[in-house]
Amino acid sequence: IRRDRMLTNVSIYWFTGTGASSAQIYYESMHVPPRAPTPVRTPIGVAAFAEDIAMRRYGERFYNIVHWTDFERGGHFAAMEAPDLFVGDVRTFFRDLR
Repeated sequence: IRRDRMLTNVSIYWFTGTGASSAQIYYESMHVPPRAPTPVRTPIGVAAFAEDIAMRRYGERFYNIVHWTDFERGGHFAAMEAPDLFVGDVRTFFRDLR
């Protein structure tokens, strides 16, 4: 990722004051005792990018995963790192739900 692109992304969080709220899930996962989630029936699509960790067997226990794609490139900021893959996969997921 080019430096100016990363700085733009970080600036959006900084100037809008949304950095803390976007990190809330990480704080909660470290400070709240684990509990079994309530199963979710809503159709879920997962795009597992190369540099991110996604474990399908755990997700399928509680979520209705109807679409899963593994990618060989991209990471946590997939929309910025591999926008072509990200957009294509979102379109494919929603096309199947029509």
